Amino acid sequence: MAVWTKVSATIVVLLALLAVSGAKPSPDDLLASGHLDDAITALQAQVKSSPSNAGAYHYLCRAYFSLQDWDRAIAAGEKATSLASDNSDYHLWLGRAYGEKADRANPFSAARLAGKLRNEFEKAVQLNPNSLEARLDLAEFYLDAPGIVGGGQDKARAQVSAVTALSAEKGHYLNGRIAEKNKDIASAEKEYRAAIQDSNGHANAWLNLALFYKHTKRFDEMEDALRHAADAPGRNEVLIESAEIMLRTGRSLPAASQFARRYLESNAPTEKSPLFKAHYVLGTILEKQGDTKGAADEYRAALNLASGFSAAQQALKRVSK
Repeated sequence: MAVWTKVSATIVVLLALLAVSGAKPSPDDLLASGHLDDAITALQAQVKSSPSNAGAYHYLCRAYFSLQDWDRAIAAGEKATSLASDNSDYHLWLGRAYGEKADRANPFSAARLAGKLRNEFEKAVQLNPNSLEARLDLAEFYLDAPGIVGGGQDKARAQVSAVTALSAEKGHYLNGRIAEKNKDIASAEKEYRAAIQDSNGHANAWLNLALFYKHTKRFDEMEDALRHAADAPGRNEVLIESAEIMLRTGRSLPAASQFARRYLESNAPTEKSPLFKAHYVLGTILEKQGDTKGAADEYRAALNLASGFSAAQQALKRVSK
């Protein structure tokens, strides 16, 4: 477990330096590093001592979101928005939590949650029209949701000009999504490639092209796009997701393992792929490859950071039988 030891030691040194300087790691630092247990403990202490601390509830929402604990994420997000109803980011993250729970709910509950999700995304855009994240999330909702809960391609198209004004790259991405939804494969691919050009070859744009190839079952081209993403500017944002795509499609597990190990060795984690999740993904790859001992080590490493991560708990039980 040399990779885990190296990463853990780096974080310990960082926290020690912060302690000597009198500084405390911020919620962003803890969430990105994947120290979910530490983050949740610190944030719960904050809300206990200061019940009107909207920011602490917001970060609790994001921490539970990272753990895939949608109910607690929603409860914390609702508290944050009730305390600071004018904060766009708080509404955005609450909407995301509603969306994740809706994806796993029965049809009746999903429809109810979808209405709440739409309201939160629309509120986030209303409060901050220049939030690219909020605009994109709202457009994606409009594109994917049925009309009965407020979706519609016309509404998604109405977001294109605002998104393009904020980012030409994301404007091409959104146009690509709309074209793909309409099975206009040639136009979709053209838009995704235009996004790569406008982003100067950023990893996220390559990842979106790879996902398009995955959806259209062009797996060799998908792998090629993922390899470009892994070597592109901003690659740390996509390495774990790239590994997961390889894993789900059953393609080149050695390459998937390499992506995950590169991320862990980079010592530059992101909140989107916190370290506990990276260890879990690598463990899943090793398990698929028949390395149950290596998989168990990675699952334990994930749980050392996030003891409440149920997916890793279940996986460790599976490989420990």
